[in-house]
Amino acid sequence: MNVIRTEIPDCAIIEPRVFKDERGEFFESFNDNQFVEHIDPNVRFVQDNQSTSHRGVLRGLHYQIEHAQGKLVRVTSGEVFDVAVDLRRSSKHFGQWVGVTLSAENQRMFWVPPGFAHGFVVLSESAAFLYKTTDYYAPQFERTLAWNDPALGIDWPIANPTVSAKDAVGKLLSEANTYA
Repeated sequence: MNVIRTEIPDCAIIEPRVFKDERGEFFESFNDNQFVEHIDPNVRFVQDNQSTSHRGVLRGLHYQIEHAQGKLVRVTSGEVFDVAVDLRRSSKHFGQWVGVTLSAENQRMFWVPPGFAHGFVVLSESAAFLYKTTDYYAPQFERTLAWNDPALGIDWPIANPTVSAKDAVGKLLSEANTYA
């Protein structure tokens, strides 16, 4: 696998080694030994999630104030623009974001460590989005950061996305519960 560190070095784009021939293709979508060696030796995944969304749907920016989740995300059909926002006040990257296009075609994965808000917007007709998490979903600790907070300045590639009622009332970074 090829690991590409982003502008926020704790986040990483992972490109799997894909084997193609006349029959089709094969790749490892996850290998714990490789992840530990190249990304983070302290990570243990406990839950897998999947969502399907239509063009223009934006999900996020979500995080948990306790039981913070690291997420290894990928797309199995379609294409999304995926975003991580650093919410760790002790980080020199606090309040900064990094985005990457993930698709079934490019087969990239994106590592979003604990301490980050995460969201994505669907660029194709529909997209199937899968992610592994390092902690269990705890709805009582879930928070939403405003996807359109001007202080973040996220350059979403869709102007008027469809968002849930919960995501429509996300907090500004200046008001949000963040991490130490």
